[in-house]
Amino acid sequence: MRLEAITWDRLVDLLAERLLDLDTADGAPWPRVALDGAPAARPGDLAERLADALRVRGRAGLVVGTEGFLRPASVRLEYGHQDLESYYSGWYDTGALWREVFDPLGHGGSGRVLPDLWDPVTDRATRSPYVELPPGGVLLLHGPLLLHHWFPFDLTVHVLLSPGALRRRTPEAEHWTLPAFERYEQETDPAGTADVLVRADDPRHPAWRG
Repeated sequence: MRLEAITWDRLVDLLAERLLDLDTADGAPWPRVALDGAPAARPGDLAERLADALRVRGRAGLVVGTEGFLRPASVRLEYGHQDLESYYSGWYDTGALWREVFDPLGHGGSGRVLPDLWDPVTDRATRSPYVELPPGGVLLLHGPLLLHHWFPFDLTVHVLLSPGALRRRTPEAEHWTLPAFERYEQETDPAGTADVLVRADDPRHPAWRG
């Protein structure tokens, strides 16, 4: 795997410029971008920086995190707090993501997106207002295990950690999730299938292929 050393600032600038000219697969006016990575890889930080870079360039960027679309605890934790199969396939409300995020940003959609649905801390609906993304605005969806759900992304970015870095940077209480990411690597190969790969073992010195 050949990667090129880069700074975060340069990476964000290159990605933002690429997004300005990104065509959508279905002709919709809203490009949809995945920032995929384990929580320890902090893909949400990259999404926020990209949104800022797009704003400077006169383009709207809407950051949506999958943690705002977790299923209620009664469903998510039905088989226990550390059930790997549930974590891998059932923690996130993919139906709600389709209904509230992807359908409105598809061809003929309204552009009205619900940025989050469920608060995992209170285990209640967030009741957040809808946000209207103007034509040309970019969806920046971040979260783990994104690339095995068949979402209609127009560009995919995977933030990669080596197994050792992933273990070191994942809180010990969450180590039970690590086999899910091993399975993800085997079944989905996000490093090989993503359009852009960012390696972030050393958060100060990323490398990329894109």
